[in-house]
Amino acid sequence: MKELRAVFVSVSILPVVIAVVVLAYSSLALSQDSQPAHSSPSAPPGPAKDPKAGANYSGMYSFLKEGEFVQVTVEDGVHLTGFVSRYGDGESDKGAFLDQFFKTGNLEGNKISFTTETVHGVWFDFKGTVERGEGKNPGDEGYYVLKGTLAQSSTDVNKKVSSHSRDVLFKMFPQEMGPTPAARN
Repeated sequence: MKELRAVFVSVSILPVVIAVVVLAYSSLALSQDSQPAHSSPSAPPGPAKDPKAGANYSGMYSFLKEGEFVQVTVEDGVHLTGFVSRYGDGESDKGAFLDQFFKTGNLEGNKISFTTETVHGVWFDFKGTVERGEGKNPGDEGYYVLKGTLAQSSTDVNKKVSSHSRDVLFKMFPQEMGPTPAARN
């Protein structure tokens, strides 16, 4: 029986040993990645990349009609993801709520652009800037605004593309208006 207990103890420790080895390897890899490949004392340091630089732009912004919105998420300070939630205005989707995820998104400083996926023959291109709005404190309505040009394109049944552009100003929603987490039982 004593030999059998020793086997169970060693098998139960195995996940802990594996976890320690993985963590040690990960921290070693991270420390090697953070070391510069070469350093030149005469070369000035490059611009610091702050992964949180654009993170405060993340949030929900108004869109074209009441009840519609743009969700913008800034990841690593430069990667832009999100979606547009809007009411359909075609014959087949009139009044239906549609989500159009970003096909591409870019943030460079305060310059922002995105293109949505095509849903029911319609897609959007936005090019503009993120600017301080009228909100006084972070979390206030309109603390940030997306200001620029929105192009709405569509295709008809004959695959003919039509597009029209307009200048827009999308205000950030107050933080309290975000979706509330579901209650857990």
